[in-house]
Amino acid sequence: MNALTQKILMTGATGFVGKSVFTALQNQGKQIRLALRTGEFYTKNSDLKNVDISIIPHIDGDSDWSHALSSVDVIIHLAARVHMMDDNTSNPLLEYRKVNVDGTLNLARQAAAAGAKRFIYISSVKVNGEYSKSDKSFTENDISNPQDAYSISKYEAEQGLMFIAQQTGMEVVIIRPPLVYGAGVKANFATMMRMVKRSIPLPLGSIHNKRSFICVENLVSFILKCADHPAAANEVFLVSDGHDLSTTELLRACAMVLGVKSRLIPIPQKMIEIFATLLGKKALAQRLCDNLQVDITKARTLLDWAPPITVEQGLRAAARDFKE
Repeated sequence: MNALTQKILMTGATGFVGKSVFTALQNQGKQIRLALRTGEFYTKNSDLKNVDISIIPHIDGDSDWSHALSSVDVIIHLAARVHMMDDNTSNPLLEYRKVNVDGTLNLARQAAAAGAKRFIYISSVKVNGEYSKSDKSFTENDISNPQDAYSISKYEAEQGLMFIAQQTGMEVVIIRPPLVYGAGVKANFATMMRMVKRSIPLPLGSIHNKRSFICVENLVSFILKCADHPAAANEVFLVSDGHDLSTTELLRACAMVLGVKSRLIPIPQKMIEIFATLLGKKALAQRLCDNLQVDITKARTLLDWAPPITVEQGLRAAARDFKE
């Protein structure tokens, strides 16, 4: 596949990761088509010259992608129904499946029929499980262990994509990132930075876990690597910054880049877990206290990829954006 002439269709271009992927593709002079849902507007980098736009009213099992897929070589599929800690819908799995399974596989089938060469799917480390053992990082060879509706939908999409690849010859690349951070990050990571910036005392000064993260620049670098590297075909990859942090270390690092003093109270980890469980916040305690490490040896060796941005650089970029 000639990287210089390939045409790329992107979904999810208005999202946190999607905006950075789109900017990187523009900087490389790629031919790009954005699939935007009705009502979506692309506001970052208002210069959309030489960029095609296709409007997709909705993403589900009935979406018509015929116009969007015309003459496309590679699909980077970022659009998804994202994970929510407290999903109050009556049937969360059904809602996740509509977009993440039915919508993804419908797009993939039409892409294969239209002659697309490669389909890059952004999945989640949650397909591996919610936490890793203290002495063993997740690898691509582990038995999948999705625990909630979101991760089950991502796993089912992965399985369906690999079946389509076998049946059609279209190459599939599956990427499972952990938590992504960087300039423009929202949700839990932004909340954490806001609390650190305000010097709110936090009872998290004695957490000795290890968790993998990935800054958006590193994830974008890997996605672009997968767009044309021959060895990426029909593979699953775990990716991270390659440097894991405890919750305590992460909070201290955020305080440093924000230029404030960290106010972490050294409460024993076991006590935090007990109190959180009593308050009905066991899932939150797991995120704060458990391990979630990934081994990126496969990405390094098979694709000769290394994270171009350090953790400190990624956090500083997030801090600059947060201050602005």
